Amino acid sequence: MKKKAILLVGAGGHAQACIDLLEAEGSFRIHGLVVEKEKKGRVVHGYPIIGKDGDLEKLLKITRFFMLGIGQIKGPAPRKNLFSKIKLLGGAFPIVASPFSHISPKASLDEGTAVMPGAVVQGGVQIGKNCILNSQCLIEHGGSVGDHCHISTGAILNGEVQVGEGSFIGSGSIVQEGVVIPPYSVVPMGTVLKRNKSK
Repeated sequence: MKKKAILLVGAGGHAQACIDLLEAEGSFRIHGLVVEKEKKGRVVHGYPIIGKDGDLEKLLKITRFFMLGIGQIKGPAPRKNLFSKIKLLGGAFPIVASPFSHISPKASLDEGTAVMPGAVVQGGVQIGKNCILNSQCLIEHGGSVGDHCHISTGAILNGEVQVGEGSFIGSGSIVQEGVVIPPYSVVPMGTVLKRNKSK
């Protein structure tokens, strides 16, 4: 079966992890990378940079499939804005999950979400659009994660935890069952959160 071409937006550390993810998942062929500013000709892990963000409309003639390879350390706005822009232009964002992750068939994931190696998504979990579920994170039964969130490496969300849109859950954090995290929150690395978070 012929693989569908996909364009990866970004060329930094998260983009490099996304290259590994796409290669391991195997459904798509990376046609090239798109960056914020012109670096045409540079090669990242064997794939050329073929354009910049301003070329998105033209690049849609190559393929409608995109993956965002930019992280969320400085906030969700860049990922959210690019996701919305590409969608308005007619682009599509597949769900890409590592074969080394576990996603319950009773969980629900929305478009553009990336599931990295070792991540576990249990039954009854609902994951929104354009999320990063990073390596070794655990999202337990009945939880929810809103659109444009980043659940970092090794974070543990126990049962029924609700994470609001645009939130960042730092590496190694542990969130007690039933806790509600409001939209656009930041939970710092290593936090143990035992009660509902206030803004």
